[in-house]
Amino acid sequence: MRAAVLEEYQEPLAIHDVDAPNPEAEGVVVEMEACGICRSDWHGWQGDWDWLGIQPPKGQILGHEPAGTVVEVGADVENIREGDRVTIPFNIGDGTCHQCRTGHGNTCENVMPLGFAEPVQGAFAEQLHVPAADHNVVQLPGSVSAVDMAGLGCRFMTSFHALAHQADINAGDWVAVHGCGGVGLSAVHIADALGANVVAVDLSDEKLDKARELGAVETVNASDADDTPQAVQALAGGGVDVSVDALGIETTCRNSVMSLGTRGQHVQVGLSTQDEQGMVALPTDMMVMKEIEFIGSLGMPPTRYDEIFRMVETGKLDPSAVVSETVSLDDVSDRLASMSNFETMGIPVIDEFA
Repeated sequence: MRAAVLEEYQEPLAIHDVDAPNPEAEGVVVEMEACGICRSDWHGWQGDWDWLGIQPPKGQILGHEPAGTVVEVGADVENIREGDRVTIPFNIGDGTCHQCRTGHGNTCENVMPLGFAEPVQGAFAEQLHVPAADHNVVQLPGSVSAVDMAGLGCRFMTSFHALAHQADINAGDWVAVHGCGGVGLSAVHIADALGANVVAVDLSDEKLDKARELGAVETVNASDADDTPQAVQALAGGGVDVSVDALGIETTCRNSVMSLGTRGQHVQVGLSTQDEQGMVALPTDMMVMKEIEFIGSLGMPPTRYDEIFRMVETGKLDPSAVVSETVSLDDVSDRLASMSNFETMGIPVIDEFA
């Protein structure tokens, strides 16, 4: 089968013919129909996240926003059948630890991030093996296309979990989203669907225009603002209730915290780069005085995908609105390279693998 393989960090992925996977007893093989190209793939391609212990090894197949059809099923799999249309969360859990058994599989104690660890080769390939399939595989409703599901992948479901589960958003609350890439635009759309008034922040007028299309009522171009947090606070009448760092650099993290009003909630979704290596200085005294919460949010438990599906089926969420383009497997390296300068808009999705 064809696959895009990481041979050298920051160099084009090599398109190779590699052996197709065989299912383990508790695993399944999924034939890819679509896979998003995510900024997390860019981080892996850059060689980031060694400080987290999840730097992908050379020889790894990247890709972690898949949708496809099950073509082989292991002997011990109980709930998945050949022909099922499925997606797979990027947080591959073992299904047996305390976190998995209590509905928090996104923070599995033995988590293996899809496409970032040798035992779980990624979805930039014609086929993908998924271990512990009864726990990790999510069946798709008939109303969701493969391309839309790839758009619902890491970025959309991460934003949904952050806003619908981790943050405390009430109708009419002010929510700021710092960084309008795929995660950020997804967060804008989801926060709007949850009844919030959204302020979108970015350096690109084009991305801010897209944010308005997806529900933002106000926008701030951070390259034009003398003080970005102050500009956001002024629009929200003294500070937002919830603020999301959807990028993960020091500037957006700090601006997000500083945009909050009293008793506001900062939600950290973006993971950091080589510049920060996971460490960001924050105004802790101000956070104490205002009783500000700092909340981390990672992926989404596979048991809660039906919440998104119900909102899609009733028209409250439209993942296709965040998908910017469909490309072939051969285009992956170009799209990754363009992310170095934040040139991608929305979510590019691979829909041609052969």
